[in-house]
This record gives sequence, structure tokens and C-alpha cells, in this order.
Amino acid sequence: MARLHRHLYHFLVAVALAGAPVPREECEADERGQSATLSLLQSRSQLRTGAVSMSLVKKVRKTRADSSRGHKMAYFGLVEVGTPRQSFSVVFDTGSGNLIVPGSDCDSLACKVHKRFSMRQSSTLKEVNCDGSEVEKGYLPDEITITFGTGTVTGKCLQDQVCLGAACSQGAFISAVDESSQPFAAFDFDGILGLALPSMAQGNSFSMMQRLSKGTSLRKPLFSVFLSDSDEETSEITFGQINRDHMASELFWVPVTGTAGYWEVKIEDITVDDEKQGICEDCRVAVDTGTSQLAGPTSLVDKMESILNVQSDCGNFHRLPELGFIIGEKVLSLSPSQYVEKKGASSCELALMRLDVPPPNGPLFVFGIPFLQKYYSVYDHEGSRVGFAVAKHAGETPPALLSLTDVRPAGAGRQVH
Repeated sequence: MARLHRHLYHFLVAVALAGAPVPREECEADERGQSATLSLLQSRSQLRTGAVSMSLVKKVRKTRADSSRGHKMAYFGLVEVGTPRQSFSVVFDTGSGNLIVPGSDCDSLACKVHKRFSMRQSSTLKEVNCDGSEVEKGYLPDEITITFGTGTVTGKCLQDQVCLGAACSQGAFISAVDESSQPFAAFDFDGILGLALPSMAQGNSFSMMQRLSKGTSLRKPLFSVFLSDSDEETSEITFGQINRDHMASELFWVPVTGTAGYWEVKIEDITVDDEKQGICEDCRVAVDTGTSQLAGPTSLVDKMESILNVQSDCGNFHRLPELGFIIGEKVLSLSPSQYVEKKGASSCELALMRLDVPPPNGPLFVFGIPFLQKYYSVYDHEGSRVGFAVAKHAGETPPALLSLTDVRPAGAGRQVH
């Protein structure tokens, strides 16, 4: 029996990564080239020290037909499934909970343009129900239909060996039997590996971090993410340890709020040039490695748009302030280049997508790649907390990490015109 997935990660895949499908587009890969560069060489396994690091390939998609959408960016790496191992390029996605890859029995265009998992080629495969339970004798396994913002995926649920480099576990995943062309045919990667908290997954057996945390592969039940826009360094996700080489400040921790499974933390207030604005009541943000955008509730985005007053002709771009978010008594700020979408030299707009997530999961901000390029992030599965530090990037002078003592109360500083 088909089961409708109840969570909101359709936003992050269908809207933020690919956007609406467009008829004309240009793709630019980073210095490592096309996704064919994904190989076992990109997994630097260090299981003797209890950690595995996976290099991430950056892909930028620029759209001509709909310039209002700017560009879409995704980082993806390698996961291997089955015995012998079959390799897939996947987005390591903190905004969803399951591993989804195309199946060999999927004949839709979106599957055919990607690598597909072959059940017949794996000696360790078995079918399971989509809640992770065993299939009773005489019954067929069920399927799941996942509804995304602009499309759907229908899949069967399987159990097999799933490997991140040398870190392997027996786990459940979704093998697609049908994918809508929009938006999945436009993706540069094969699938999605969800790294949200277990309540986002179909069951504990579907959660990669739940399985690894119970095993002996990892020294610590956490993973960390370093994203770079520079050709001078490699983006990576590390399981089992914190890589302090990527940190330009101390790491501080913030507890996860809510029960939906997002890596969601509280925003205490919003600042403009280190001045509190007093506009946040029960503000929360989901830290989302799977989305290329920043998003927030319509009412707050409208207020921020009025306060910042980004001129559409970019006339005041060089005078725009720092936009900050008080999280865990620290100010995590974004510069104009990170919160303004520039389309040429004379077209600017606030790069905050309006997103109204209904209660109880919302209202909610979503901070994607622009935020995560500036801040190194750590996701503690066992402690249900997120750590942040200023990211250390090659050839750049890192900004200072400000505390509440550096912030002025509302009305004490300059007004933005």
C-alpha cells in the first residue's frame, strides 16, 4: 500500500536544489569537473581513528530562461549500495531522512538519465516494508510515494549494505520505480542521502546516522560539513570527528528544537550592523545542506526587506549592512554578497525566499549553502545539537565571531536607508 511521506523535505529538493525546470540552462562544474570524477579516491577512510571524510563535488546550474531564480548550487558525494558495491552520486542532505536512488526497474526519463540500482546484481539484498518491518510470508512488500514541491517519487523499500567509504552498515533505503521528469531529470546527481534526525526517516533502519551511531565504525556519533566556493580547497563531509583545520573560531553548540527531525535551532533575534531589530518571536531555523537558498517566513522577510532596503538597481549595494542572526548568544552574520542576489551590475534583490511552513513545524527559516559556506557546521546525532564555527577558507581573512556583548539594543544605532 502506498504511503504518503509526511515531512517537508520536498521543499529542499524540488524547489531549492533544482528550481522549476527550465528549457535553457548552462551547467558549470567546479575544478574537479563533472560528476564522473566521483570515485573511491574521494573517500579518505580513516576508520583506525574512527572517522571517514568524503570529498564533495560542487555543481552550479545557471538559468537563462528565468533570471529571477539566479543560480542553483549543490554539493554531492559518493555512496555505495549492495554486494558488490554499486556507486551513486548523492546530496548529503540534512533536510531529509532517507536514502533514495533510482532503481533498474524504473523506466521514467528521470531514472534513465541517472545511474540505477540493480537488485539482481546484489547478493545481500532483501525486500522490506516501508516502515522497515519484515515482509510477511504470502504478502507483497508495500511501496511509498513521496510528494515533492514540483514532482513525485514512487519507490520500493529494500535492505542492503550501504557504505560511506569503509564505513558500512546494513540498512533500508528507497529504490525508485517512478520519478517525475520535473524536477528530477534536471538533477546532476543520482539521489539523496538523508542525514536528518531519525524522526525524519521512515524508521530507524532507514537512518544512516542511527545505524552508524550504534555500530563501531565511528569514534563519535556526529558528522561535520565544510563547504567552499573556492577552487583552492576541497569541500567535504566528515563522519565521526570534527576537523578543526576548517575552523577559524571556537565551536559553540546549540540544542535542537522541535520533533520533526530537522536540525533546527532557535534564533533569538535578527541584527542589522550588530543592532538588534526586535522582530523575532519564536524564530527557528533549519540548517539545511541540501538547499542552495536562504528562506524565511513571509512576514519576517517583508520586514527585513523594508529594513535593509536593497535598491533594485544595486545603487546602495556597497553601503548595505551586515545581516545577523543571534543563535546561541553568538551573532552569525551574512554580508551583502551572501544575502543579496545580484543579476549583473544593475539588478539586485534580497536573496531570501519566502517560505511559510505551517505550525507545528513552522514558522521556520531555512539556511542553506550561502550560510554553510561561511560557517562550519557539526551535527551531533547523540546529543541532538548543532555546532557552529566561522569557516576557515584559503586566502581569506575570517570575520570575528561576535557575542551578545558586541550587539546594541534596538534603536541604538544607525538606520538603513
